[in-house]
Amino acid sequence: MGKLKLSDRQLYALIEAVKLGEEVKPSQQAKRRAFAKYRIEGWENSKLTGIFYSIQRRLGLIDEVIEGLVGVSPLILDPWLRATLRVAVEIAVFRNPNEKTLQHLKGLAKFLSSRTHPYVGYYYYDLLPRVINYVPKLDSEEKRLKWDYLFPEWFIRKMRGLVGEEAEELLKALNETLPTSVRVNLLKANVEEVEDYLRKKNVRFERSERVGTLLRILDPFNPEWLFNKGLVIAQEEAAAVASLVLAPKPGETVVDLAAAPGGKTAHMAELMNNEGEIYAFDIDRTRVKRMNEVLRRTGVKIAETIVADGREAPEILGSGIADRVLLDAPCTSDGTIAKNPELRWRLREKNIPKVVELQKELIESAWEILKPGGRLLYSTCSMLREENEDVVEWFLRRHGDARLVPLSGPYDGGFLPGTMRAWPHRHGTIGFFYALIEKKGD
Repeated sequence: MGKLKLSDRQLYALIEAVKLGEEVKPSQQAKRRAFAKYRIEGWENSKLTGIFYSIQRRLGLIDEVIEGLVGVSPLILDPWLRATLRVAVEIAVFRNPNEKTLQHLKGLAKFLSSRTHPYVGYYYYDLLPRVINYVPKLDSEEKRLKWDYLFPEWFIRKMRGLVGEEAEELLKALNETLPTSVRVNLLKANVEEVEDYLRKKNVRFERSERVGTLLRILDPFNPEWLFNKGLVIAQEEAAAVASLVLAPKPGETVVDLAAAPGGKTAHMAELMNNEGEIYAFDIDRTRVKRMNEVLRRTGVKIAETIVADGREAPEILGSGIADRVLLDAPCTSDGTIAKNPELRWRLREKNIPKVVELQKELIESAWEILKPGGRLLYSTCSMLREENEDVVEWFLRRHGDARLVPLSGPYDGGFLPGTMRAWPHRHGTIGFFYALIEKKGD
């Protein structure tokens, strides 16, 4: 590969996009605005877009380099200086810039002085040689994996603890882009009809071997028409398996305790042939609004959405009313990093206990509303043991009337016998955990 060539104008556009990306979400919008200002278009646009997203993906690592050089967290630096250093580190440390580009990086001192304070420009100019000559100390396996796969060290340590030698494979899988997955809504269509539609559009797809109604779209294609008609719903294979494991029957009363955006609620209504009752809880009013739209489009007639915290369900519905309860618990969502790459640097080890506390309170609520003889599915899209097997073991110790119903597929056994886990590197889907628990009858 040739050396990277960037002009002053292209550097200014990148810096403004990175700075704006802190204030404007999604970052895509920030990039568009900054690039339009500097008239970045055509081939130039695709080149700079690649660099911009690379900075987003590497952000935690870039900030670590900056902190090592300046001695304080980049978050307390002047916002213009922070953005300029992030761009400079991406280009000087992670890429191979030509001599002219290095000169342009030096010239950014003037750009900074005009945007903020001359002292900031001087400070940057003094610091730049150390940025250009930076060499990382990769003195442990965690550090090497962090530089190769862009994850925090604590997360790499946890994954190595879970899958040992497979950790590198797992981290690699989390960096790969998953194809769009859609589940055919049998209340409105059948799988063959949707497959015919995709063939007519010359779109390649494959049917999931584990979920017969799930299709993976292998070409760039926007299935908006199918969504709008309610013929399909966007859902990952591992998420679709959750409703199949709980297996609600027509005529039953089902509670979904953290239901938005509604994919699993709609799936359960389909499995129930739109007969029975589903109470779908979520605390976020905006997400519930979106869920109502999904349920309307997919023709779900039996779901009542409730804007409330799932922990309040026993008060709202009463005790022992549900045949089945789905608790797809709020979690760190680390299993979804392939779908949400920027999540990797927002994960904080110190936040795990707070999430676990909420999961424990929710599973207690779920148990209270479940009838004797009823079944509860506890699931998460996390791979961390603390949020999965540890919560289930804690729960089983507290409840003598709880029995784990052993799951034997379609994925691998979890670390607690009878539970199940989907792994990105083994199963080509998001990371997911499942535990099916039955309440012993009177």
